This record gives sequence, structure tokens and C-alpha cells, in this order.
Amino acid sequence: MTVLDARGVTMRFGGLTAVKGVDLSVAEGEIVGLIGPNGAGKTTFFNCLTGLYTPTAGEVRYRGSRLPARPHEVTRAGVARTFQNIRLFPNMTVLENVLVGRHVRMREGLFSAIGRSPRYRRAEREAREAARELLDFAGIGGQASSLARNLSYGDQRRLEIARAMASGPGLLLLDEPTAGMNARETRQARDLVLAIRGRGVAVVVIEHDMRFIFGVCDRVAVLTQGEKLVEGAPAEVRADERVIAAYLGTPAGDGPGGAARGEGD
Repeated sequence: MTVLDARGVTMRFGGLTAVKGVDLSVAEGEIVGLIGPNGAGKTTFFNCLTGLYTPTAGEVRYRGSRLPARPHEVTRAGVARTFQNIRLFPNMTVLENVLVGRHVRMREGLFSAIGRSPRYRRAEREAREAARELLDFAGIGGQASSLARNLSYGDQRRLEIARAMASGPGLLLLDEPTAGMNARETRQARDLVLAIRGRGVAVVVIEHDMRFIFGVCDRVAVLTQGEKLVEGAPAEVRADERVIAAYLGTPAGDGPGGAARGEGD
């Protein structure tokens, strides 16, 4: 089943076209990589998918239904994301941060919360149990009572992913989840992404670490100057001279041996 179907997505800011006519489809349980040089339009495209931007043209559908234009409604529909820069609540505990992500799935209203009705207390207990399970799943269950600001960088990244998963998504968008990580943390992030796919959640990941992308993704799409340059299996994309040229800034065919040098950047 197709989870995400983005067609002709275009985003203009005045005279600047940041994303131009980009198509991307993602199947259930699939991991798709989105790569490209800095300024290629990757994060802008994510913003169009999640309601932070309303595309100038094109449409985005999730499980066949057109996504709304407001971020919280997109999350409620089943699409969650993380951001390039960590956006945790630093003075809240690790558990509380995940509970924030769970809020979109709670149905109890204001009066139920004020009165602490049995239904509200039951929902709150279930939310805490689900949050603790997600923290264990992300490998940080032992730090549930710690303040988010006291976590290591890699654990903060994992906490962001756990919080996004708390909303119960069918599609998870990860914006540079391994940025700033060391080799051990990157391996942990890779294992976590694969485990998320094991739960039936589709993933789209923006990443500059090519070893991570080519090692974890089923398909890879390449953006350059706001347009999709190529899309295909990791091995095909990795060997495509147009991709090499886009990363190295050289005409296709000039020095294809540079691909190996570019992968670790």
C-alpha cells in the first residue's frame, strides 16, 4: 500500500523556487533516502509534506487522502517528523517529552482532565506505559526521569525519535538523524531506523552520511537545485554519474573516481 504520494510539489518564495515539481511515493514499511548537496531543497520539501509550508503547487496524500495544511493535523493524520536541529523541551524529563508526542492521540477533554475522571486517569496511565515502552525501544528507558538537557547528544536524538513515534505514525520523516554523531551513535541510529521499519512504519530520511543512507534505504532519491535528479535502488544511485557530479560540482563523466571520496562527507 502507498503511504505517501507527493505529486508535483513546488515551493516558491517570491522569485526563488526552492522545490520544483518533485514527485515521491513511499510504500508501507519502506525506507526511502532523500539526499542532495546543501541547499538542494530537502528540508523545504519535508516542510511541504508536514504542513509547515503550504506548497505553491502540487499535492501531498497520505494513504490516499490529501494531507491538511496544519502541522498538528498532519501529525494526527499519521505523519510524524524530527528536525535538523534538536527541538526537545530541555527542562522537562525524558518521559515527559515523549508524553508530549502522545498528546495527539489522547481524546480526553478539558473537563475530564480538570475533574481527573476515571477515564482520564486510565488514559494517562496508558500513555505513560506507552511512553516507557518507546523509551525502552529507543534504548534510553533507564533515563526516563532525567532532564532532557542532561542527555548525551546521541541520546537526545533518540529521544526526538521516540517522541515522534509516540504519535503513532504510519510514516516517519527524519531530518539528518545522525548529524553530529560518532560512529557508535550512528550504528545505534541505523539499528533504530531498521527497528522502526520492523514495526511497519515507513521512513523517509534526509542524511548527508552516504554510508548510512546506502546501508539502510530501500530506495534513494536525489535532489539538486530543488528538482529530483534521479531515484532508484541505492547501488544504482551510488554509481550514477549525475549524482557524482552534483556532489562534486563537476560535469558528469569528469572524474567518476571521486565518488568514493564524496561518500564520507
